[in-house]
Amino acid sequence: MSSSSDTKAGAGAQVTDFLSGNEMSSLAASQINFHVMGYYPITPSTEVAEYLDEKWANGENTVKMVPGDGEHGAAGICYGATTAGGRVFNATSANGLLYSLEQLPVQSGTRYPMVLNLVCRSVSGPLDIRGDHSDLVATLDMGWIVLAAKDPQAVYDMTVIAVKVGEADDVRLPVIVADDGFFTSHQKRRVGYFEDGQTVRDFVGEFKVINSSVDPAHPITIGPYMNDPDQINNKKQLSMAMKAAESVIPKIFSEWEALSGRAYKPLETYRMDDAEYAIFIVNSAADTCMDVADKLRAQGKKVGVLYPTVIRPFPADELRAACKNVKALLVGDRADSYGAHGGRMAHEVKAALKDDTDNKTLVISRIYGLGGKDFFAEDAEEMFGLTFEAAAKGKVEIPYDYIGIAPGDPDWKPTPGVPVITKEKSSPGILTTFLDEKTGMVDVKGVKQRDLTAMPHRITPGHGACPGCGIFPSVGTFLKGIEGFVVMLWHTGCGMVVTTGYPNSSFAITYIHNLFQNGAATMSGVVEMYKERQRRGEIPADQDITFIMVTGDGGLDIGLGPSLGAAIRNHNMIIVEYDNQGYMNTGNQLSFSTPPGHATSTSNIGTVGRGKQGNHKDSVQLFAATHIPYIATGVESNYKDLIRKGAKAQYYAKHHGTVFIKLFSDCPLNWRHPDNTGQDVIQKAVDCNFFPLYEIERGITTLNYDPEAKGKKIPVTEWLNSMGKTKHMSKPEYAQIVTDFQKEVDRRFARIKAMSENPHL
Repeated sequence: MSSSSDTKAGAGAQVTDFLSGNEMSSLAASQINFHVMGYYPITPSTEVAEYLDEKWANGENTVKMVPGDGEHGAAGICYGATTAGGRVFNATSANGLLYSLEQLPVQSGTRYPMVLNLVCRSVSGPLDIRGDHSDLVATLDMGWIVLAAKDPQAVYDMTVIAVKVGEADDVRLPVIVADDGFFTSHQKRRVGYFEDGQTVRDFVGEFKVINSSVDPAHPITIGPYMNDPDQINNKKQLSMAMKAAESVIPKIFSEWEALSGRAYKPLETYRMDDAEYAIFIVNSAADTCMDVADKLRAQGKKVGVLYPTVIRPFPADELRAACKNVKALLVGDRADSYGAHGGRMAHEVKAALKDDTDNKTLVISRIYGLGGKDFFAEDAEEMFGLTFEAAAKGKVEIPYDYIGIAPGDPDWKPTPGVPVITKEKSSPGILTTFLDEKTGMVDVKGVKQRDLTAMPHRITPGHGACPGCGIFPSVGTFLKGIEGFVVMLWHTGCGMVVTTGYPNSSFAITYIHNLFQNGAATMSGVVEMYKERQRRGEIPADQDITFIMVTGDGGLDIGLGPSLGAAIRNHNMIIVEYDNQGYMNTGNQLSFSTPPGHATSTSNIGTVGRGKQGNHKDSVQLFAATHIPYIATGVESNYKDLIRKGAKAQYYAKHHGTVFIKLFSDCPLNWRHPDNTGQDVIQKAVDCNFFPLYEIERGITTLNYDPEAKGKKIPVTEWLNSMGKTKHMSKPEYAQIVTDFQKEVDRRFARIKAMSENPHL
């Protein structure tokens, strides 16, 4: 809710509001009206795409939002879009940035401008979703201009400024606008922005198309192979463009000040006119340092603060000018450069000051705030105290260290978890898996609910999942069919996050975590090392382990390639996908498994938006194309079928290779239905044929449950009406979407049924 507006001479009216950094980023992007946003959700940048899509759904912009299959794919979408001649936007964080990193020098080396909002976050592992600058420092040598936004107001301003800087004739470079995850991205502050987006569009001007990939009258080659000395000359030109940006940026800062009334300098200084002691720090922590500087000034201490708004090109001249009278300067880095004896900014500052032969400033490097650790006034006071001490002694006794670490206890030991599950306990011998000689297929006996309660829980109670979450009933029921020792690897997702909050774990077995994109490859390495060590006699030959990788929260989008690669290599492992139709661990963004018309936080419902566009992914048939020995679907509401498939999966993983299991997993929070109706909702999806229960064994498809034959067939509308996320689909304007969806569901089921009836299909 806006609180006021004002008009600066020669400018449009501005609104005073109370918004977060992510809201301001999406607002600026909407007003700029970028042509395309390639994106993939990752905390804490995810909201940027959500807010922008919400504005699109309500007709506030015409940005074409293209979801990637991961951050690497999103970066490729962005690069391709820039070559076709238009303005492009993206937002990411942490490992998402690193996953896309190889695309960054492609973007800058071919000189196609775009804007990337980097919402800074700690880089895994171990996994931490909070803010530091360990992702930001990875961008510094990629040839991108890097602007730093310490608060939500700067996020808005810098996003607009970034467009004009990157597109300047002598520059033509992509630009990163970096702000601090959660500290800036989610915390609301008093802000101002232009009421009419046309004011912003007039400021950035029309996009100038240069070297378009979609101009048949002028064909060009983009990204050619380069020999010596062409590559070094290309990089020299990139360096020249970055040098040109040093003069372009202050000019555009001045133009923005004239329009908005908000002034920026590449290096901001606070109380530095006569400062003898200072802190150099990036982004949100600067406000805390300035507050402490005021306190110390009141005590008669000549202190000041420096914080850059531009990191690339680095404001070296401005730094040297600001530090001419400074006796001691502490550089606070929210990321470490391990083994370099100082943070990245500390080394940049030292290098810049060394070029001034008259400068005698002592420089101290301190690492702070990693993993989102709060930066308090006491920390800033400690930093200033170190500058006083160094100046008094005339030297820096400890040039590099950390601030804010907790003292360790050498006697601490993790609290023991549940007792080890022995082979005897995990193999009660209730289930019998055998090869049917008549059919040549595997069969299972002994799936009795009462007897199976003797099976131990590999995932123990005490996790932090939402009430009614379907992950653990579905995966847990599947595990009832697995006997013996088990090693599990889980992709990042709800199932991983809620079970492994350090130092506790809900797993009673060996558990490994790796990020979405590479879990299958990681488990492949585990399996092959285990087998090789057995071959060499380092592990008993009769020891038997079942290896299971679990993925979900998006239906195996980002890790699909490596998972298919593992299947094609046919390792002895099981891949389990729990499909809850969205990226639930980041707040219910659309995934490729989201069905048409369904509402998510990046497929909003509005005056223009009509929910997810396009059909849902059929990962079962994708894996069927790899011709692995066993593939199956399952749901917790048909527990006997699911347990039987678990036992068959173990048999095939042990004897024949890779197995793929797809579970339909309920998410009451984001599907929006009561916690206690999950099994009913899941069963409706089965009974309307949206999620058919079948298996593909050695290439032969068998339909395990035919709702029509059971007299339980229902239309898809009955399933859709059981969830809040699809209630809108009962409105007349969604009639065609529902009709097309029903046809697609019927088509897919008819195909599976036909394959079941004909073993040659």
